[in-house]
Order: sequence, then structure tokens, then C-alpha cells
Amino acid sequence: MTEIARAAILGTGTMGPGMGAVLARAGIQVSLYDVSAEALERAKGGVEIAKGVLDRLDAPKSEGGDVSFEPDLATALQGAQVVAEAVPEKLELKQQVIADVEQHVSDDAIIASNTSGIPITKMAEGMQHPERLVGWHWSNPPTLIPMNEVIRGEQTSDDAVRTIEELTRRIGYHPVTLKKEVPGFVENRVLYAIMRECLALVDEGVIDEEGLDLCVQWGIGYKLAVIPPIHLLDVAGLDIYTSVASYLNEDLSDEKGVSSKAQKLHDEGRLGIKAGGGFFDYTPELAQQLQQERAGKLVAVRKALS
Repeated sequence: MTEIARAAILGTGTMGPGMGAVLARAGIQVSLYDVSAEALERAKGGVEIAKGVLDRLDAPKSEGGDVSFEPDLATALQGAQVVAEAVPEKLELKQQVIADVEQHVSDDAIIASNTSGIPITKMAEGMQHPERLVGWHWSNPPTLIPMNEVIRGEQTSDDAVRTIEELTRRIGYHPVTLKKEVPGFVENRVLYAIMRECLALVDEGVIDEEGLDLCVQWGIGYKLAVIPPIHLLDVAGLDIYTSVASYLNEDLSDEKGVSSKAQKLHDEGRLGIKAGGGFFDYTPELAQQLQQERAGKLVAVRKALS
């Protein structure tokens, strides 16, 4: 297996700049590409912020890595051994981007998708070389969450999987390879199951938003960072788990739609921090303050867990 020296990242929105900075830190020449000149310009600042976070983490650094910003797709893909697409979560868009990539890269180049849950098998339909497409799901923020999901589609080759697993280890992250492909993969399935129950409790008036967040943050969130779920079952005891689960599971939310309160806020245009308000209100100053505070805490937690 050839060691990766050059990579390209397509899409410079939420994830691209951080992914690029992490790969460059591992000694890889990275090209960042976006169809939007404005987004590409913003990405320069995003990469510098990401580099600062990696410095605070004291992340290992290899020589030779760098990030360039390319407005031309062919130039961005030149010599790339791994291409990571991080474009918006629309199947047709991703398929078109992948088709364009195949016109410019060598037959043995790996194409990795940072999709949050679109099936890799579906995305590979129509590819010239579907065996080289593999899911490579990073968590947000990509500079701070040292775990990548690796997802095999029905035609993904063992070599593609091994390449991404090894690249993940090289950047100092943990590759988590799924045994089978399921919508949403693992991380988002667990997250959305938690979110469903949290929102159901708020919708039903059991607790308000502030209380819910405090309960989860200090009741299970703090604990799960140190003792993950399956280990926690052993700590608590399977006698306790089976006893509680036998009556509680039946009462947990099985909502197939979307939380009524979340849908109402969505329809009102209250989409969260980016819109100045969601469940809570945000001024630009508060949003920046929260971003800085949370990054600092995540740095501290990651160092403590390492």
C-alpha cells in the first residue's frame, strides 16, 4: 500500500478547512477546492484557526505538509492519491462531484465521502470504478474529534478500506470500520436516538431545554466520555440493565417523524446559531464566545482522555 503524499478535499464549508489542516499536519500536501471563490477565501481563515487548535492540542507534526487553495478542479486533483468530498448532503450532487473527479484522477486513486449518512452503495451507482469509493465520516469539529467512521459499500475494495484506515491512524485518529452499511452509520444513529428522546421529553413538558441539557451534560455526557456505553453496561451490571430495560424500553419515544417544537422553530426560520436563534437566542458576540469556550473545553477533554 503506497503512503499517501497528496490529497484533495472538495468543499470548504463546515468540515473542509479542518480536515485539510489535520491532513497537512501529518505531512500531506492538501489541495482545497470549492466552486465558490468566496467560500475558498473564507477557508483560508478556517485553516489558520484549525492550525491554532492543533497547536493547542500539541498534536504531532510531520514535515512536508501544506494546504493550497484551488479554484480549478483539475488543478486541485492533480496527483491526488486520495480525494475526500465534503460537499452538501445531496445524493445527486455528490454523485455528480464523484463523476467529475473520476475524469481527472488515476484509476487507483481512492475517493472518500464525508457523508453523514447517505449509503455509499447508492453514491457509487454509475461510477467507472465503484470499488474505490469508501465512506470516511469525520465528526465536527474535525480538528478536535479524533475518530473517523470508515464505511464499505457493496463494491468497495479491501484496499480502499485499508488505505483510509491507515490514513486515519497516520493523522492520529481512531478508525472505526462498520461491519455492514446502514443509513446514518453508527455515530449519527446513536446521536439521533438520543436527540429523539431528549426532544420528546421537552415536547411532552417533562422538562425544559435548560434542564434537559444540564441533565444530559452532567448525568450521562460527562460519564460517557470516560466510560463508553458497552463498558458502562458492565459497570452497572447486566442484571440492573435487563431489569430496567424490561419496563423502560417500552415507554421510550418511538417517534418516526420530527419533534413538534423543532419543526415549529424550523418553519419560523430559527435554525440555530447561524440564524441568530434556535431553541436559544444568539448574538454574534455570544456565538463567538461560545465557539471559543467550547473549543477550549474540548481541547482540555481530549488531552485528559489521551
